[in-house]
Amino acid sequence: MLLFTPGPTPVPESVRLAMATPTLHHRTAEFEAIFKEARERLMRLLGMDECVMLASSGTGAMQACMLNLCATKALTVNSGKFGERFGKIADAMGREKVELKYEWNTPCSVEDVEKALLGNPDIDAMFIQVCESAGGLRHPVEAIAKRAKEINPNIMVIADGITAVGVEKIDVSHIDALVTGSQKALMLPPGLAMIGLSAAAVQKIGEGKDYYFNLATEIKNQQKNTTAWTAATTLIQGLNAIFDEIEKEGFDALYENTMARALATQAALEAIGFSMYPQTPALSMSTVYDEDAEPIRKLLKTKYAVNMAGGQDHLKGKIFRINQMGLIPVYESAWVVNAIELALADLGRRAFDGSASRVFNETYFKKA
Repeated sequence: MLLFTPGPTPVPESVRLAMATPTLHHRTAEFEAIFKEARERLMRLLGMDECVMLASSGTGAMQACMLNLCATKALTVNSGKFGERFGKIADAMGREKVELKYEWNTPCSVEDVEKALLGNPDIDAMFIQVCESAGGLRHPVEAIAKRAKEINPNIMVIADGITAVGVEKIDVSHIDALVTGSQKALMLPPGLAMIGLSAAAVQKIGEGKDYYFNLATEIKNQQKNTTAWTAATTLIQGLNAIFDEIEKEGFDALYENTMARALATQAALEAIGFSMYPQTPALSMSTVYDEDAEPIRKLLKTKYAVNMAGGQDHLKGKIFRINQMGLIPVYESAWVVNAIELALADLGRRAFDGSASRVFNETYFKKA
């Protein structure tokens, strides 16, 4: 079965083998050396002044950012389940918030953020997804962050990059916290969250206000190559292993290949009659709206050994999402679009003529 859901992604064999070695105690020189290596490589990937690793899901890192970087009022952007989650975290913590809400296929605009910030000068932190994976939408995060800093240089800009880090190079010039998770482009099992931090964010965190999610405590410890609490030792060993795999060709090659696969998949899907769902598609996944989304997904799983994700809430049964994150062999992506065309033939919608595979390969090898 080919796993093409946008998280968790498949775990490469070399990574599984690295995690299958004898368990290390987290308070040892041996593990501190492993942690130091992982931390240095993660800093290079994120391109930030500081970073922390947390034994939690990505949601834990989202909450940690709300706890540590928002003191008065939050601006949240809701274009799907994960933007909605930032708002729910603010509510659960008793933070005041202003929410910009959009359809799940519609990106946030710089103008809307500008209006919200000018109308609410007490907003001290804004929270947005780089990629809103509920619909595969890419927000113009870099432009929004730049304008937010022009309006209020002290505002904290927190970007959820869980389905964007490792997919494309993100300009973090105006971003104070960049969140990611292990089970996406880094192709690890779930359970490790990572946050890149700006120097301004580190300064604002100060002494911290929480216990487990006290980022000040974590920074202090992780700068010494240890963790405040029990580390996710196995996942951190796996993190070094996936860096080993990626660095064989480098992150630039990974970004180029991911883009080529995403554009080739989009071209192949459009060639057999689909339209992309989001107005600004992210590179991390290919999402289409179709009334036969569920029958297509069922055929793919039961007949063609491809497991891909559907939609949630009002989009349940109406979209399907094909993962593009990670070190995916191009022949697997070619098979996925070929299988979708076969499924359409099974449903009597169009005769199979190999268009999807042909267009995919033509587009991919031109881009790559």
